[in-house]
Amino acid sequence: MRILHTSDWHLGRAFHRVNLLQAQAGFIGHLVTTVREREVDAVVVSGDVYDRAVPPLAAVELFDTALHRLADLGVPTVMISGNHDSARRLGVGAGLIDRAGIHLRTEPSAAGTPVILRDAHGDVAFYGLPYLEPALVKDEFGVGKAGHEAVLGAAMDRVRADLAARPRGTRSVVLAHAFVTGGQASDSERDITVGGVAAVPAGIFDGADYVALGHLHGCQTITERVRYSGSPLAYSFSEAGHRKSMWLIDLDADGSVTAERVDCPVPRPLARIRGRLDDLLADPALARHEDAWVEATLTDPVRPAEPMARLTARFPHTLSLVFAPERTPDDSRVSYARRLAGRSDEQIAQDFVAHVRGAGPDAAETAVLREAFDAVRADHTVREVAR
Repeated sequence: MRILHTSDWHLGRAFHRVNLLQAQAGFIGHLVTTVREREVDAVVVSGDVYDRAVPPLAAVELFDTALHRLADLGVPTVMISGNHDSARRLGVGAGLIDRAGIHLRTEPSAAGTPVILRDAHGDVAFYGLPYLEPALVKDEFGVGKAGHEAVLGAAMDRVRADLAARPRGTRSVVLAHAFVTGGQASDSERDITVGGVAAVPAGIFDGADYVALGHLHGCQTITERVRYSGSPLAYSFSEAGHRKSMWLIDLDADGSVTAERVDCPVPRPLARIRGRLDDLLADPALARHEDAWVEATLTDPVRPAEPMARLTARFPHTLSLVFAPERTPDDSRVSYARRLAGRSDEQIAQDFVAHVRGAGPDAAETAVLREAFDAVRADHTVREVAR
């Protein structure tokens, strides 16, 4: 069976205020063409179809177009909801859409109920594990501790139990939206840390022939059977080095996997340039970036006059301007934002406690802070879904 694995479409998302809807429509067209020309048997979309729980109308219309074009091909498609999606909204009409060969899996309770597709060698069971927010699904899975590993482990126990009851030789594909240990994150993924832990071990998916992951935006291989497709478009300058693609997976009769990357269209390349303004404007080596979306980091000791206007004269698609004057790390003028770069909200809170009283929080206080941040994030998720 030939499977096309994609994820993290984030329909409706902009890139530094640049509307990406046309580029996203171009990707959908490329997806449909790939399915047709490469004789794909099934498409899997591993979450974050939309960029937010209540997407703009234009994004919904593009999704509707995508569903119709995929259904017209007669190739089954399995989709799950991600942490950016509203599972309820994405799952509306799932029963009816199912009849058209578009299988939406957004309910955690259905984790052990697969979509069964057949090829010349027998059944392939597709299990959809939508994003599992631990605080919201721990009761469903009967776990005492609300953590990613606990709820995903319980969901996979249901998968393995169902698979064990099926005819010998049934192959399996698991769709999941999660941060798996070994994956490389970028700046454009929403933090899903719970209890100080965001990642789960790849071994949690043992027993599946192929695991189609979503959430991380870089295409990457965790193991030969566990892969991220990544997002089809870049959604932050931290993805400037990414090669955007989908996985074309051939699942053989014995469950072995052969994988090939299929590149996605690039609407405009990304470039990150750094240096003093006059040097950036004069450097002939930067000519290759003149048509790119540019993030420029200026290192001038003193902020130059009209930097954006001068940059856009050479790099007309400059979208982000960062000031990082050449100073030593202990210079008191180093910006607060730079000192906080790369630190989580919880770490910032711990630093604040240490600053105020001269000593950081003890173990009990750290646990209270962690629970507070987890509760706020879970409450935000509930409120967003209820909107």
